[in-house]
Amino acid sequence: MLWTLLAIVVSGLGAAGIGLLLRKLTGNRLPKWIIPVFGGLGMLSYQIYYEYSWFDHQILRQPPESALVAREAGQVFWRPWSYHWPMTTAFTVLDRNSLQRQDAEGGAIVAFNLYRFEKQHIDHVSHQPHLLNCSTAELLPLDAQKQPLLKQLKRIDREEVLYREACQ
Repeated sequence: MLWTLLAIVVSGLGAAGIGLLLRKLTGNRLPKWIIPVFGGLGMLSYQIYYEYSWFDHQILRQPPESALVAREAGQVFWRPWSYHWPMTTAFTVLDRNSLQRQDAEGGAIVAFNLYRFEKQHIDHVSHQPHLLNCSTAELLPLDAQKQPLLKQLKRIDREEVLYREACQ
């Protein structure tokens, strides 16, 4: 967070310097307000770049045994450009190392951990263990004590990346 703020300030100062240079090159014919406008545009441009590159940066930081299974893009009203180009605000990753397959009557049951990354003012990461019945494609989240949360049971499509990765 500190480095991001520092980068925003430096980009604003650099853009303001470009505005000052343009003003001096034109013999002060450009108005004085061009300098803070350039500074503000520089800071805004860096912030937009940072927000849209967050997902790619986080994916590159994941270990090779992880698999992207879900991605959420959204709009925010104080970022009007996100209505035209939605930005990724969260994604879910499957930890392939946590896959535990058990054969049961009528099919296999797979236990694994899903990690959810959310873009907030400070990035938030949460993880939750799950069970997946490969024969019925039912996904069941577990609580911290590995007890099933039956009210959150849901069916998933067999074409989803999560099903293919866990039940292959």
